[in-house]
Amino acid sequence: MTQVGHNTKRTGAQVLADMLQGYGVSHIFMVPAVLRKTFAEMERRTKIARVHCHGEKSAAYMADGYARASGKPGICMAQVIGALNLAAGLRDAFLAHSPVIAMTGGRDPRTKFRKVYQEIDDVPAFEPVTKMNATIDDVARFPDMIRQAFRTATSGAPGPVHLQFRGNEGQVDQEEAEMEPLVETQFAKVPPFRPQPEMERVKAALELLQKAERPIFVAGGGVRASGAAAELVALAETLQIPVATSLNAKDVIPGTHALSVGVVGSYSRESANLAVNRADLVCFIGTETGGMTTHFWAVPKIGTPAIQIDIEPESIGRNYPLQASVLGDAKAVLAAMLAQADKASAAKRKVWAEEIGKLRADWAAKYKPMLESDQVPVHPGRIVGDLTKHVPDDAIVIVDTGHAGMWMGGLYDTRVATQSYIRSAGHLGWAFCAGLGAKAACPERPVVVFTGDAGFWYHIGEIETAVRWKLNSVTVINNNGGGNQSKRGFDRVYADQDKDNRSRELWTYNKMNFARIAEDMGALGIRVENPADFAPALAKGLAADRPVIIDVATDIDALAPVAVA
Repeated sequence: MTQVGHNTKRTGAQVLADMLQGYGVSHIFMVPAVLRKTFAEMERRTKIARVHCHGEKSAAYMADGYARASGKPGICMAQVIGALNLAAGLRDAFLAHSPVIAMTGGRDPRTKFRKVYQEIDDVPAFEPVTKMNATIDDVARFPDMIRQAFRTATSGAPGPVHLQFRGNEGQVDQEEAEMEPLVETQFAKVPPFRPQPEMERVKAALELLQKAERPIFVAGGGVRASGAAAELVALAETLQIPVATSLNAKDVIPGTHALSVGVVGSYSRESANLAVNRADLVCFIGTETGGMTTHFWAVPKIGTPAIQIDIEPESIGRNYPLQASVLGDAKAVLAAMLAQADKASAAKRKVWAEEIGKLRADWAAKYKPMLESDQVPVHPGRIVGDLTKHVPDDAIVIVDTGHAGMWMGGLYDTRVATQSYIRSAGHLGWAFCAGLGAKAACPERPVVVFTGDAGFWYHIGEIETAVRWKLNSVTVINNNGGGNQSKRGFDRVYADQDKDNRSRELWTYNKMNFARIAEDMGALGIRVENPADFAPALAKGLAADRPVIIDVATDIDALAPVAVA
């Protein structure tokens, strides 16, 4: 524990500013006015950037991107009238187990129930999307409550925390008390603890893996959060066991690795779903086995022999009956397995390895025409293929949900272990803002965002925020003039009654040149209408010294491949 100063009378603003600096926070994303005195103290006492956004939801998404890129808690703030928007923005962080700390203004006990302007009780709205949801009414509670927020956000399976400060703008920070701004630096980053597994359970799980002829690993976001990628790949290579991943863990094994079969589940790759459903034993690591990763529990089918490794007891066995289970940190468990692994047992999986190689080759051959398409308007598959080839080795790739998630989840590959991949857990429009937060957290790394025009419209005003704060991400827009992921669904329900094709109005937009809008806001806008021009545009964007919007005119009739079960 670090003591930032000796025990004396201080304002809450001074304590909060000193503690955030002590925890290594570099940026705060907010919509004013909130904790104004704290911001004044930050200006005097710290180098923390106070990023003023155009919407509370954007601020939460930026804090989320910051947290996922760095492993450090991301901080977002809003006054009482914006609190519900901030809560909505925490949904993605909650679903993805991202350590975001939200701070809002709140009701004053002296005026509760008197119909104060703009005021309602916001605390219940944060309950479903946080691990901890608390109020700070006494300034003397700043030190212990802030420490508890960081402890909760980073420990176990990480997740969001909400602190509501008394006063519509959190004016409690202006009050004084005798306080010590103590900082527990252990909780400044994920993971603060590495719970060790019981060795008899490790041995039982390892024995099952070594006996199996067609085992497979399904790695989830817990592997990524634990920093266990190297241990996973080493164990997979030692035992010759293929690896499928959830979307949250796409970067824990390079897509080019011979044992990588790709993302499994709904926004997935055929080779992954086929491999998982041909396996005679599935080992889940750091995944909640939810509907997205298992294609609604069809991949693998319930009843398939399974093992589960997780840091949360309540996740183990939630959706699949298990033959063995291990409670512990993913890195610790995999390291223990690796230390005792019998390399000779890999020989019995020679046929399985060959089958995996064929699944990979068949997938590559099937989708090569799409990934290398020269069609005009541009095929989205070509954009993804070029991103695989040309994204820098140290890049962070941020991906929206919807069609963007399907295109990239199924077709994009990381080439090396130093590339990062972060995806929306289900909220369209998340990626552009999250990319700005990721760039704030990791200014030395290239950040490349992939979204569609449907997603980009949500928070287009944050281009100005990116320019103002020099958050120089590169955002690639699959601009087909619509949200065509909805096309299949509307075609089904309208069927025979839509002779005039009116259902198209429900998922199409006016054509727009986002590059021109970006230029008007001070960013670099690049319009791409020919597939051969995309790679040079990406190179130009990566070399630019300002935020970049690459607007690619694509084919509205091109639909992402759907999952196979």
